[in-house]
Amino acid sequence: MESSRRLCKYKVEREVLDEQRLEEVTQRKTHSDTHRSLTESFKDSLRCTVPKLKRSVMNSLPVLYWLPKYSIWDYGMPDLISGISVGIMHLPQGMAYALLASLPPVFGLYSSLYPTLIYFFFGTSRHISIGTFTVLSIMVGSVTERLAPDVAFLRMNGTNITTEVDIIARDSYRVQVAAATTVLGGLIQVILGLVKFGFVGTYLSEPLVRAYTTAAAAHAVVAQLKYIFGVSPTRFTGPLSLVYTLKDICSLLPQTHLPTLVVSAVSMVLLIAAKELNSFLSPKLPVPVPMELITIVAGTLISNYAYLNINYTVSVVGEIPSGLSPPSVPDFSIFGEVMGDAFALAIVGYAISISLGKTFALKHGYKVDSNQELVALGLSNAVGGFFQCYSVCSSMSRSLIQETTGGKTQMAGVASALIVLVTILKLGPLFQELPKAVLAVIVFVNLKGMFKQYSDIATLWRRSKIDLVVWLVTWVSTLLLNLDLGLAASITFALLTVIFRTQLPTYSVLGNVPGTELYLDIEKHREVREIPGVTIFRSSATVYFANAELYLEALKEKSGLDISKMIIYKRRQEAKQKRRERRAERRAKRQARKERRAQRAAQQLFSVEEEPGWRDTCIDGNVTDKEDQGWTERENGTVFVIPTSPGAPEGQGRWEYLKGGDPECTSLGWMSELQDGDTTTLGSSSEDTLSHDLERISLGSLGKWTWDIHSIILDLSTANFIDTVAIKTIKNIFQDFSEIDVDIYMAGCQACVVEQLEIGDFFSESITKRHLFASVHDAVLYCLDHRGATSFPRYESSVVSKIR
Repeated sequence: MESSRRLCKYKVEREVLDEQRLEEVTQRKTHSDTHRSLTESFKDSLRCTVPKLKRSVMNSLPVLYWLPKYSIWDYGMPDLISGISVGIMHLPQGMAYALLASLPPVFGLYSSLYPTLIYFFFGTSRHISIGTFTVLSIMVGSVTERLAPDVAFLRMNGTNITTEVDIIARDSYRVQVAAATTVLGGLIQVILGLVKFGFVGTYLSEPLVRAYTTAAAAHAVVAQLKYIFGVSPTRFTGPLSLVYTLKDICSLLPQTHLPTLVVSAVSMVLLIAAKELNSFLSPKLPVPVPMELITIVAGTLISNYAYLNINYTVSVVGEIPSGLSPPSVPDFSIFGEVMGDAFALAIVGYAISISLGKTFALKHGYKVDSNQELVALGLSNAVGGFFQCYSVCSSMSRSLIQETTGGKTQMAGVASALIVLVTILKLGPLFQELPKAVLAVIVFVNLKGMFKQYSDIATLWRRSKIDLVVWLVTWVSTLLLNLDLGLAASITFALLTVIFRTQLPTYSVLGNVPGTELYLDIEKHREVREIPGVTIFRSSATVYFANAELYLEALKEKSGLDISKMIIYKRRQEAKQKRRERRAERRAKRQARKERRAQRAAQQLFSVEEEPGWRDTCIDGNVTDKEDQGWTERENGTVFVIPTSPGAPEGQGRWEYLKGGDPECTSLGWMSELQDGDTTTLGSSSEDTLSHDLERISLGSLGKWTWDIHSIILDLSTANFIDTVAIKTIKNIFQDFSEIDVDIYMAGCQACVVEQLEIGDFFSESITKRHLFASVHDAVLYCLDHRGATSFPRYESSVVSKIR
């Protein structure tokens, strides 16, 4: 009592804000107001004004924004040096990665020229280098070899019975396939960019992308083994093609072409040593030494003067046409066969480019527009496809060179394109004697960075087991299912992990941190105090159709109230009570009729002489007048007592009863106060007996019909949306718990969630905005005030102060 009186001396320091009061204070816009604002914004977007047109053109052509401000004195020389360095890297990588795409090397140079110039006008990143990339080259190669396999271009070798592959016809059709795939992928990127789908790249998480590129590196290595060993394995397509190809190469190892293997081994040793030396000396060098270009030049010179192709049948690049090829329209009939591959190329290429672009933008303090980047990359591919280019994106190695050598703008890309252009026009024929093994070695050595990504396994094991599972599933699926199906399976699995995590969130009961308005999980914090009579329930994820049922089950478990059983029990009791009342009413009517008949019989008997035997004598010899005492007896031995309460209205008296034939040995009790299982009512049947058995089972499972919770607060601060299934579930929670006299309140709802509740007809006469509170603490204060804080003397609120 003393503590209760002491608590009454406290008051709340601020007003308790429910949703209705909050709207009055803040004057929140209604859904109709928001709808009108959206309509007006849409109308404004359709109006054409000069400033809006200028801004639209600037956004579509970013070069118009930064080129007039370009300072030759500040940026000219750094961009020129950076462009020359990147252009030198374009030459070996373009020719080497063309082999990954199963195309002639010159088309790799084309892919390093045209897309770079297109990106110069439309791109927003200043440091990424657009051109050939390992992963996309492998993906294009899987398409070209699937649609244009060697077996489809066999021809008779002169008059001999043997056949050989028509390389010219095969390569020509593969170029058409690659160009059609590139154009289609570019159009997909442009469309996604125009409809503001730049966020689509966010579905490729970093563990997924790194695992995917690591598995793609394994595909690249297997694809280059035939050039390194000089063998001709069978081309396999579809799932497990990597395994079959590797198995076939291993079976062909006894047929290894030794001169080719020697060229490969020497080139690899020298290139690895030179790159390691370059890395060691890079802090002291103004620009990195182009080791790949030096290797190509050295390999070409040695092959040319040693006649490796003629004397030792070492496979070389062959004829490289000088000059630029005219644009041509791709074969649109191929689009249907490469739709899935084009979409995969569009998504993967954009994800790699935007991740690199945002990294450099954050480092140098400028902004990259994700939607415009998608449009720029799409135009680079779509336009490039008309010039026989294949799919391109940014390259990590070239972008790092462009940034570290001082590149400031995309003028560095123009400089690198000029280097490639000069090579195509004048220097191309000089590389005709370059061994393909040297290009394969360049690809192999440049994959070193991707091989280092296997260290992600140990890192993710320590940081996140779920991300590790995503990494492993992506890696395995990409290896076994190839790059297209592997990407689809990886994205699907990654999205499923998100769904599973929202389906299985952490449910907790919160308590108050003394002296604050904070509420934390009582199971994880020792000093947190539970609010007596109030259960604060929170889910770590938003409530929606996939976890609404689990949310309800967790609420039952955490609150300790099995609401389903309790409601069934209550309704069963109500039904039994109604049956008892009906039976009592029928008995009362029967008894009233008997009483009237007895009164009429008594009136008749009073008119005649009194006959002996009217009175019965008990065992003890006392005479008892049963009629005067109001006793009636039936054959089953149950005796009812006619109510004799004076002044009681007819039909409203409570009936007392005895069980057994001897009224002296039986106790009386009021029928309305009977407890279940104590007695058997008059006229009870086997159905009533079964009801008593079920009732005893319910009582045994439920325990005492009492609980110490009067309010439950649902903390919805983690919810960022709510769907119709969740709205229905929360409605049911309100209705079910109200049947056992437990109040439900919601707290911390974001404005968008409140708006969705309004649209979903959540509020009614019984569930109003008075049940929503701005914070958990507001809801707690309301519960204690509404139910009476004096009932819980041990609770000391942290936001009350003593009245002075």
